[in-house]
Amino acid sequence: MTDVAKRAAAVAAAALVQSGMVVGLGSGSTMRFAIEALAAKLRDEGLRFVGVPTSVAVAASARALGISLTELDGPVDLAIDGADEIERGTMRLIKGLGGALLREKIVVESSRRFVVVANSEKLVE
Repeated sequence: MTDVAKRAAAVAAAALVQSGMVVGLGSGSTMRFAIEALAAKLRDEGLRFVGVPTSVAVAASARALGISLTELDGPVDLAIDGADEIERGTMRLIKGLGGALLREKIVVESSRRFVVVANSEKLVE
């Protein structure tokens, strides 16, 4: 069930991406599904966007799926990333543990809009 929920969240986030956007690509297990969904939209629907990866691993995954990448050199239209925990009722996030944390924070701060992809298992008291 976890992968089904993660994939659903990732597909919903990918649906927010429009042609011409600069999209921040966060890291984590749910982001793997988001990157796959974005690659499918690129391939199947002709969606044109450029990604700003938050880690070397994300860059490699996106590039392997045909997603064009760029460096962070201006505003990001939409940043998509996961969370380790989300506090129920407040929506405060905990991110961390990964080596991409600093880059993720920089990309999110540079974005006009930030979307978190997560399933209900990430909700905590």
